[in-house]
Amino acid sequence: MMFILILDNLPVARKYSSADGKMTLYHRGHKIGQLYEDQVYLYNNFHFKIKYHVGSQPGKYRITGFEVESNSRSGTDSCSSGDALLKLTKDTEVTVHYSYSVEWEEGTIAWASRWDTYLTSATNSQIHWFSIVNSLIIVLFLSGLLAMIMVRALRRDIAAYNLDEEMDETYEETGWKLLHGDVLRPPNYTTNLVALIGSGVQLGATAMACIVLSMLGMLSPASRGSLIGAGVSLFFFFGIIGGYYAGRLYRTFKGLAWKRAAFLTATLYPGLISTTCFVLNFFLWHKKSSGAVPFSYMCALLAFWVCVSLPLVFVGFFFGFRKQPYEYSVRTNKIPRPIPTQLWYMRTGPSMLLAGILPFGAVFIELYFIFSAIWENQIYTLFSFLFLVYVILVICCAEISVVIVYFQLCTENYRWWWKSFFASAGTGLLCILHTEYFSTTLSCKLWDSPQLSCTLVTPPLWHLHSASSPVPSGSSHPSCLSDMFTVL
Repeated sequence: MMFILILDNLPVARKYSSADGKMTLYHRGHKIGQLYEDQVYLYNNFHFKIKYHVGSQPGKYRITGFEVESNSRSGTDSCSSGDALLKLTKDTEVTVHYSYSVEWEEGTIAWASRWDTYLTSATNSQIHWFSIVNSLIIVLFLSGLLAMIMVRALRRDIAAYNLDEEMDETYEETGWKLLHGDVLRPPNYTTNLVALIGSGVQLGATAMACIVLSMLGMLSPASRGSLIGAGVSLFFFFGIIGGYYAGRLYRTFKGLAWKRAAFLTATLYPGLISTTCFVLNFFLWHKKSSGAVPFSYMCALLAFWVCVSLPLVFVGFFFGFRKQPYEYSVRTNKIPRPIPTQLWYMRTGPSMLLAGILPFGAVFIELYFIFSAIWENQIYTLFSFLFLVYVILVICCAEISVVIVYFQLCTENYRWWWKSFFASAGTGLLCILHTEYFSTTLSCKLWDSPQLSCTLVTPPLWHLHSASSPVPSGSSHPSCLSDMFTVL
C-alpha cells in the first residue's frame, strides 16, 4: 500500500534507477512499509527534498520537485540512522515513533516543466507498440473472416438461389433467404433496447471526446481531476446525441410512449452508476476515508444531472422521434415464422462469451496499464495509443456483430436485435473477470479498497459501450439490413 502526499499540486515521488542503471526514474507516492523474507517492516522516517526554481522576479520562488526517502527505524529517536529496522508482528504490540526532515534544493527545472519527470517515467512505448500490433492482427483476422463470409458464402447462396427456371420449381429455400418477411420485425422489450443503445451512443461520444482532448494535451495529468470532470460534463451534454439516436430508433420500432422511453434513456445507466457510487461512498464516510466525496459535491452532481442531462436527453429524443424513421425496403409479414431449435453455441450466453474473446484480446494489454494507473498510483499519458486501441475496439465490435448476426440468420432465427447488442458486450463480461484476476496480483484486497468504485463502474460502462458500438457503425442498422435483403 502507498500514500500520496501533495505539495503545491505536485505529488511526492520516489527516485529509483532503471533496469540498466542508465536512467533515473520517479514513482508517485511512498510505501508505508516493506515485506522481506516473510517479515513486515514499517517505514517511520521520511526525508523530504523540496526543489524550487528562482522566478523572474526577485524574492519569488516556485516549487518544481517533491521527493521522499523512506526508512525504517525501531528506536525511540527515529531520526537516528544507527537503529535497527522496525519490524511488525501480529502478536506483539509495538510503539511507533514517526519523524521527518526537510531539505530545500535549488533546481534547474522551470515551473512549466516540473511534470516532465513524472510523465517521462510513466512512458514505456515499446510494449504499447506491441499492443497495437496485437490489436491490428486481430482486426485483420476479423476483417478476413468477414470478407470470406460476404464473398464466398453469400456468393454461393446467391448462385444457388439464381438457378435455371427448370430448377426453380423443385428448389427449396433455406437459411437466411427465408427471413425477408421477418428479419425487420421489432424486437421484444423495445423500450429497454432503445434506452440501452441511446446510453451506449452517449458513452461512446463521451469516450471519444475525452480521448481526443487528452491526446491534444487539453486534459493533462498535471491538472488533478480534469479528466473525470471533463468526462462527467461531456456525458451530461452529450445526452442530446444519445436521446436523438434513441428517439429515431424508437420511431422506427413504431413505439408510442416516447416520453417513457426518453425518461428511461436518461435515467437507466446514470441512475445505476450513481446509486452504486453513492452506496460505496457511504462506506468511505463510515471509514472516515479522505477519498470520500463530500455530500455537497454529490448534491451538486445530482442537480447538474437533473437540470442539464435530463432535459437534453428529452430534447434529443423529441427531435429524433419527429424525424422520419429508417425506411424498410421489404415488408414484414403479419404472422411470424416459427424459429427452429437453435444449437447450444448460438444461444445468447455462449455466443456472447465467444464473440467477446477477440475484441477483448485486442485491448487487454492497454487495459492492464489503465488498471495499473488506478490501483498502483501510476500515470497514464500515452493517449495516442489509447485512441488507436479505442478505434480498433469499435471496429472489432462491429465486425464480430456482423459475423454473429449472419450465423444466426443462417439458422433461420430472425430475432437478431438483442443478439447483436449482447454479442460484442461479451467484452464487458470478460473485463469483469479480468478485474478479478488483476485484484489477485495486488497486495491489497479488491473489495476493501477505495478504488472499488472505479473498478465496479468501468466494466458496466465498457459492457454498454461495446454493445452499442456496432449500432451506429451500421452492422445492425435496420435500413442497411433491409437493403441487403432487397438486393438478394
